[in-house]
Amino acid sequence: MENEDARTQSREVLHERRKQVIRLHRKGVGVMQIVEQTGLSWSGVNTALRLFEQGGAAALKPHARGKKPGSGRSLIAEQELAIRMTIIDKRPEQIKMEFALWSRAAVRELIERDLGLKLSVRAVGPLSAAGRCRQCPWSAQP
Repeated sequence: MENEDARTQSREVLHERRKQVIRLHRKGVGVMQIVEQTGLSWSGVNTALRLFEQGGAAALKPHARGKKPGSGRSLIAEQELAIRMTIIDKRPEQIKMEFALWSRAAVRELIERDLGLKLSVRAVGPLSAAGRCRQCPWSAQP
């Protein structure tokens, strides 16, 4: 069996593989035989054994991968809410902006004007879409 990279497996599959490693280890099967039977790498098998020794069966469950939601944001929650409320309640011309409807560029200019932050046009898209603005062409309507 060819070794698989544990990073490409779903969390559920990895959890089952780790439990399988522990079952085989308890039966007295050697690490290299476990590697051959499970398809995990030597380091993947040893990681499962180490996790089990340190924290028991609960430690075998893989943690969420990647960045945490909301990390790396430029605006705090209160600032985002204020921008969203402005987008929902008013049109750009009502607040003396040179746009007919809300666009990403208009939202970017609003943030720069009100908060003094220069964001890219791409960065303001999710902020605007999260407000579910009826006028915003990129906002998905349910």
